[in-house]
Amino acid sequence: MKRQRKLSNQAWRWAFYDWANSAFATTVMAGFFPIFFKSYWASDLPDAESTFIIGSANSLVGLLIAISAPVMGAIADAGNSKKKLLLTFAVLGILATGYLFFIPESSWKFAITFYAVGVIGFSGGNIFYDSLLVSVSGNKDRNRVSSLGFSLGYLGGGLLFLINVLMFSFPNSFGLNSQVEAVLWSFLSVAIWWSIFTVPLITGVKETKLAEEGKTFFQISKDAFQSLYQTSQSISRYKSAVIFLLAYFLYMDGVDTIIRMATSYGSDIGLSAQSMIGALLLTQFIGFPATLVFGKYSDKFGHKQTLSFAILVYIGVVIFSSQMDSAIEFFVMASVIGLVQGGVQAISRSYFSTLIPEDKAAEFFGFYNFIGKSSVFIGPFMVSGIALISGSPSIGILSLLVLFIPGLILLRRVPD
Repeated sequence: MKRQRKLSNQAWRWAFYDWANSAFATTVMAGFFPIFFKSYWASDLPDAESTFIIGSANSLVGLLIAISAPVMGAIADAGNSKKKLLLTFAVLGILATGYLFFIPESSWKFAITFYAVGVIGFSGGNIFYDSLLVSVSGNKDRNRVSSLGFSLGYLGGGLLFLINVLMFSFPNSFGLNSQVEAVLWSFLSVAIWWSIFTVPLITGVKETKLAEEGKTFFQISKDAFQSLYQTSQSISRYKSAVIFLLAYFLYMDGVDTIIRMATSYGSDIGLSAQSMIGALLLTQFIGFPATLVFGKYSDKFGHKQTLSFAILVYIGVVIFSSQMDSAIEFFVMASVIGLVQGGVQAISRSYFSTLIPEDKAAEFFGFYNFIGKSSVFIGPFMVSGIALISGSPSIGILSLLVLFIPGLILLRRVPD
């Protein structure tokens, strides 16, 4: 058996940014913010209204990223400025997250504003983080390096989240006076964690120069839009890739909505913060080994079949969640999501790579990353809006079937 060569120091430094910013995804977006927003910053608002505010903020940020991501990515390529732009968005996200520590009770407008800015920093930074993959890996080890980033993200985000959950559960053991103080310190710890583990990438990754130096901003912008136009023309010739991207946009919107809105929904149906936080922690640590298992089954049964199975599981999760009313059921839901969440992400990327020509991989994966990063502006607004209008959180969560079922149908229509 041929031994795989060791990954470079640059690859490890690049992957540690996933370790860094995944803390924001776990502790802030999925974990504490939705619960704390409703109970501390927006305690004077009805549950349905506060859920709608969170959902609308996530959707508006998703729409903003959807509009700007391809342009920003192309400008970064044309201007050789990926690291500079990544650092700019990372600093924006870090400062916004850290400022959550200082926002007083009942100040929901400030809280949702700084949360939204934090999500922009997180999502915008990931655009340039993904694009640096070609600078730290060759064609033969690109999938290994990309997988390393995913795995370090699960481990790093899960580790800090575990510490934050312990702070929340046993505040006195950490020298804190209350659970409220523990959550505020958790937000500050994410900002510090994100800052520290961004340093390896900034100091140790050398960006590949893809364009000429000394161009004006006008020339860079012109090159960016020209590149976007050429990519859209190229990808439209590959029917399988286009149908898959449409399917991916729909089902990933559903997946990301569940990640961001699960605790908010749990609060609306009366579950305790302690139960939901524990369940989310379980999801994080189930996700790492389950992703590896899914990869093996994908090799055996095929990408499309395995991915279809995972989406069917999500459809079952949505139906189950609409009837859920106890902490035990929330733990069941979280465990099942943990089994398929990482698999959906990893297999989607692998499947897409089989649908595109090898010599256009970098170009087409730019579109793939754009779809993945921008596919979270329909679901949150739809779920929270329908719940507000109908007065029923269950009907709101059921609306996610509008994303998963068409996504599955389109996936099945991708030509083999």
